[in-house]
Amino acid sequence: MNIGERIKSLRLQNNLTQEELANRTELSKGFISQLERDLTSPSIATLIDVLTCLGTDLHTFFKNTEKEQVVFKESDYFLHVQDTYGQEFKWLIPHAQKNMMEPVLVTLEKGGHTLPDMPHEGEEFGYVIKGNILLHLGSDTYKVKSGESFYYTSDLKHYITNPNTSKAQFIWVSTPPNF
Repeated sequence: MNIGERIKSLRLQNNLTQEELANRTELSKGFISQLERDLTSPSIATLIDVLTCLGTDLHTFFKNTEKEQVVFKESDYFLHVQDTYGQEFKWLIPHAQKNMMEPVLVTLEKGGHTLPDMPHEGEEFGYVIKGNILLHLGSDTYKVKSGESFYYTSDLKHYITNPNTSKAQFIWVSTPPNF
């Protein structure tokens, strides 16, 4: 974090000159100039005084101001292939494990399957993009076709298979993250 740059930005937002900020904080104009160019570091007490004169506080000033990424592209994805099971998992949101839900793009080769998942807390949703899949949920099996979706609570053993002769592809979302 560039403290000086942020202080200068706040000063300009408040339509203050360096001299006006210096007068309000009982600091020298030279000190404010050095502070804004990160040539000096203020004590905590001085920083609190400066921020108070700029209409903010330490908590707000140091709060992460970077915008969260909203749009993700191919280069952001993480790919995991398990040839043994004929499956490819593509995590569509980097570090989604820290979020409330975790979406993945799954491709199952002919005869491929996901590993059985034991009962756990949460819910899961999927949308089949290509092909047909079999959703195994407890002792029941559901056929889900391209253009159809599925949703269930994760309180039963579950997994997905591709019994077809071509690839199947689907979006699978788990909340909380579980993949």
